[in-house]
Amino acid sequence: MRADLCAEAIRLGRLVQTLMGPQPPSEVVGLVALMLLHDSRREARSDNAGNLIVLEEQDRSRWNRRQIAEALPLVEEALRRGPGPFAVEAAIAALHCEAARAEDTDWPQIVRLYDVLKRLQPSPIVSLNRAVAVAMVEGPRPALALIDELAATGELDGYHLLHATRADLLRRLGISADAAASYARALALVSNKSERRFLERRLREMQALDA
Repeated sequence: MRADLCAEAIRLGRLVQTLMGPQPPSEVVGLVALMLLHDSRREARSDNAGNLIVLEEQDRSRWNRRQIAEALPLVEEALRRGPGPFAVEAAIAALHCEAARAEDTDWPQIVRLYDVLKRLQPSPIVSLNRAVAVAMVEGPRPALALIDELAATGELDGYHLLHATRADLLRRLGISADAAASYARALALVSNKSERRFLERRLREMQALDA
């Protein structure tokens, strides 16, 4: 990630918010909050070697609490004034950032927010993200059914995260051979080096279990 570009995007968002006057549109406020919340976790997303650290394993003491504190009132403001997609996405990010531990995350509320987001801005990516949240509430099997329905449409066949998500659900269910096949498919599509190393590690784990 380019820290300088993230900082510039946030600066421009704040500038637009200021230029819109005392009551900027809720989506402007929501976008600024969303950028602040995502950027607040930047330092915890990888280790010193550049390896990916998934959300539930991140050291939350490395999250930027100043940015989170700035963003949370903006989320409330955006939601109060008639939320659009950015505001809802910011509310989802806020629930992650408010949880002191991964297990404290309010996943049922996140599922409900994805339901709202699907109504406001239906897309296969939103459906994929919602399935991940469903897995945290109901377990991997119901989520896998949602992923398989989504995969059957073919809309995300070239998107590595669809296959990586399916692989992770299969891994959690102990279906190592199918998980390995999905990890291999994700690897054929991924371009980010840290994500590639993460997927390669997962693939090796599944292959070892299936040996």
